[in-house]
Amino acid sequence: MQTVAIKGVKDGLLISLNESEEWQGVLADLAARIDQQSSFFVGARITLDVGTRPVRRDELGSVKALLERRGVVLHAVVSESSTTIDSASALDLRANLMPNTPAAEHSFTANSEEDGTAGVMIRRTLRSGRTVRSEGHVIVFGDVNPGAEIIAAGDVIIWGRLRGKVHAGAYGDESAFVCALDMTPTQLRIAGYISISPKDKRHKPKPEIALIRDEHITVEAWR
Repeated sequence: MQTVAIKGVKDGLLISLNESEEWQGVLADLAARIDQQSSFFVGARITLDVGTRPVRRDELGSVKALLERRGVVLHAVVSESSTTIDSASALDLRANLMPNTPAAEHSFTANSEEDGTAGVMIRRTLRSGRTVRSEGHVIVFGDVNPGAEIIAAGDVIIWGRLRGKVHAGAYGDESAFVCALDMTPTQLRIAGYISISPKDKRHKPKPEIALIRDEHITVEAWR
């Protein structure tokens, strides 16, 4: 049984902890999950969903400290327990807030012959200072400006100009790719490979795809 579930939401990441498992075991699993992909989580704002489990102040404080040691910020707590709500208030955390989840992430049932993969679709330009994290794919209908960043476990597709940072295949998936109508990123990463656009790169904007070939990132025409 999965003890920790993580998904991207508008304001960061939503981490749901299994209510029936022993508390220390859940925390150990959470720490291991973050440590395995530290670059994905660092700097993230976390909303913690503990369901009906009553969490004491010292227990919630241990979660907060666990996250802070890993460069992750505990922003809010979702709970149905008054004990947990009081603990969150004592630690100056926002409490009992439903996470602002994009419509694309709501559960639904559809008849299809194709298997799907979870992802996030964003219908706006990502401006400087914005960070999007997803455990699936990311699709942006707009530009990704300098200073903006996308970190995705899967592929990244940008129906616009890519000027910021993108990390596709963040969990080490070397089959991941990045597509953009105009690709001049500040930094481009796929799995463990990194590429930076030349400062003097000048070209007529055209659709391009970046992927790993022969152990390095290659950019070619996106047809």
